[in-house]
Amino acid sequence: MATAFSSDGEAALRRELCATAAAAPRTDLDGFYEMGRAAAFVRDGGFRKVALQFPDELLADAVEVAGRMEAATGAQMYVLGDTTYGSCCVDEVAAEHVGAEAVLHYGPACLSPCRKLPVLHIFGQQPLDVGCCTETFRELYPEQQSSVVVLYDVVYAHAMGELEQRLRPEYPNIIFSRLVCGDPPGPAVPGEERKFGRQFLVEAAGGLQDYAMFYVGAEGLTLTSFMLTWNCCSFSSFNPVTGHGRRETLNVNRALMRRLYLVERARDAGVVGILVGTLGVAGYLTVLQHLRELLCRAGKRSYTLAVGKPNPAKLANFLEVDVFVLVACAQNSLLDSSDFYRPVVTPYELELACNPAREWTGNYLTDFRDLLPGACAHVELPPAVPAAEAVPDVSLITGKMRATHLCGPLTAQLPPSTALACRDQTRALAEISPAASFLESRSWRGLEQQLGQTPVSKAVQGRRGIAIAYEDEGCEQ
Repeated sequence: MATAFSSDGEAALRRELCATAAAAPRTDLDGFYEMGRAAAFVRDGGFRKVALQFPDELLADAVEVAGRMEAATGAQMYVLGDTTYGSCCVDEVAAEHVGAEAVLHYGPACLSPCRKLPVLHIFGQQPLDVGCCTETFRELYPEQQSSVVVLYDVVYAHAMGELEQRLRPEYPNIIFSRLVCGDPPGPAVPGEERKFGRQFLVEAAGGLQDYAMFYVGAEGLTLTSFMLTWNCCSFSSFNPVTGHGRRETLNVNRALMRRLYLVERARDAGVVGILVGTLGVAGYLTVLQHLRELLCRAGKRSYTLAVGKPNPAKLANFLEVDVFVLVACAQNSLLDSSDFYRPVVTPYELELACNPAREWTGNYLTDFRDLLPGACAHVELPPAVPAAEAVPDVSLITGKMRATHLCGPLTAQLPPSTALACRDQTRALAEISPAASFLESRSWRGLEQQLGQTPVSKAVQGRRGIAIAYEDEGCEQ
């Protein structure tokens, strides 16, 4: 594995940080951060406490922006520190710690709808050479009758109006997507696409498969999610940082093969860890309950884990878990788990593994809300099948027989007994705990208090420095 579970922390402890290294000083803060629109949002809402959330690359301007916003609105501004999860998601948890009534989210955003607090997204107007982008589009699509959907990173939304004015007279079949913050009102009309906070209407008879996709932005998770979701379309892109365009040659089929391999690993898993990767996206509690029910019906044990931002060292502490499922926003759900001790899958991949009624159709879903009841891609769990009537299945990885049928609900599986009782709404049993049984078998069980057994002694001066290099280590030698 490329990442060690226990790494040398001396470099991190001795590292010197420069507050101005994240970004160059900006001369036009009012324009870049849209101070007028933000101040109007605070005043019109009557908010007295507002949280300001910046990504790392914009933190250099946080103090200045907060000061100007307080002077313009009279409200208290709180700059959020390290985000609980990804910086693209609104950190409602950190905002509630200071009693904030609203959140101003700056920088790139996944545009996932929030549950509690009002949110205003200010993406930051990153520079875009519209002329160069126009010429690149003409080179990539010389046929003026080409059917193209234009997608873009949110930080370039301010320049899309000018780009549309230049291209629409030449390309009558071009479609520009629109940003939608939160759930759009009303049901979708036929041919309308609503994904990743983008909305556009396809009027061609053949549907979206007759269109090509042109993306304005740098290579990253956003583009990868687009390509996996709309894998029937050819993609090209323009990178505003380098000023170059290209046809995307990422082998989507190869990426899908990797994801389908993870589905097969999930089918073989007996213990699944549900990683909570968001506490602000609407519907995350519903999908957690849905995954617990799905795993229970599939005969798998599940544990819900809240570890913040997942990394190999954190997840390596749970050796009993065979596979993890990450509940996060659509932009952060595709976690590359090649360096992890156990694979990490998405809720859609877990459904492919455990729900016999869901079949692979070629469409890939990264938004877990599409799986919930009432959503466009929801599939009901089929009735329970007795083990004697289940169709046998063989693992493509281990070559062993495995069960793929669904059992009945948890309440129907428990025999009548006075020794077992439901403790809360999560149906946790008061006297049966597989996790506790596993921990009893471990050789290391943590710190034992031994109350009353340790003699009392006077306090003495301890070592000074960091654990990897104490100041008095050389003297003892």
